[in-house]
Amino acid sequence: MTSLQDTTIRSATISVLVENEAGVLARVVGLFSGRGYNIDSLTVAPVEGDGGRSRINIVTSGTTMVIEQIKAQLDRLVPVHRVADLTQDGPHIAREMALIKVVGTGMNRTEALRLADAFRARVVDATIESFVFEMTGQTDKLDAFIDVLRPLGLAEVSRTGIAAIARGKRGF
Repeated sequence: MTSLQDTTIRSATISVLVENEAGVLARVVGLFSGRGYNIDSLTVAPVEGDGGRSRINIVTSGTTMVIEQIKAQLDRLVPVHRVADLTQDGPHIAREMALIKVVGTGMNRTEALRLADAFRARVVDATIESFVFEMTGQTDKLDAFIDVLRPLGLAEVSRTGIAAIARGKRGF
């Protein structure tokens, strides 16, 4: 009989240190798509001054066994140097950035500005009929801000995906 813990779906933030070379991201994403795993968020950028290595942050979900399988398969890819499950390995910081466009006039404009102040979002562009807000924070905070802007004329959203790093002395 399978225990409940074996079937519980959890979210995982996985960081992968890879060689910064052509085709590496395609191989990582191919691993997910080839096995039917979903990627909820994906960010990648060079992490060294010379551009020799990149860090890929992937947010995915699955049972503990599926997450372990994903990590093991990522670790076997040739250009991969290290795989870390930040959600399991200890405390970590995860942030996302969003650009949020609101179109409206009158009281809706005033209310959008008031809410932006309450959520600590910055106005990065303003026209007579629209605002673009920039906000950085945890995903649930961004989701909440976007939800309260919907009735005020939410027009467009662009999000970066999760950037994550371990807290304290623990390194990658």
